Amino acid sequence: MDSKRNILMVAVGVLLLAVGFFCLAQGPAENPVSLTVAPLILVFAYLVVVPFGILWDGKKKKSD
Repeated sequence: MDSKRNILMVAVGVLLLAVGFFCLAQGPAENPVSLTVAPLILVFAYLVVVPFGILWDGKKKKSD
């Protein structure tokens, strides 16, 4: 079950990366979306969501 969560988190990270790059490509260079929103989304996706999806192992169960 935990592997499904990891795959879902990585998929959400990839989706955020796509949204971030789409926002980055919008309008002129002075556009606030391409200057502030897109880099924030990309940094959050690269540094938080994708590593969290790769490294998180969930709750470990005690073995009897």
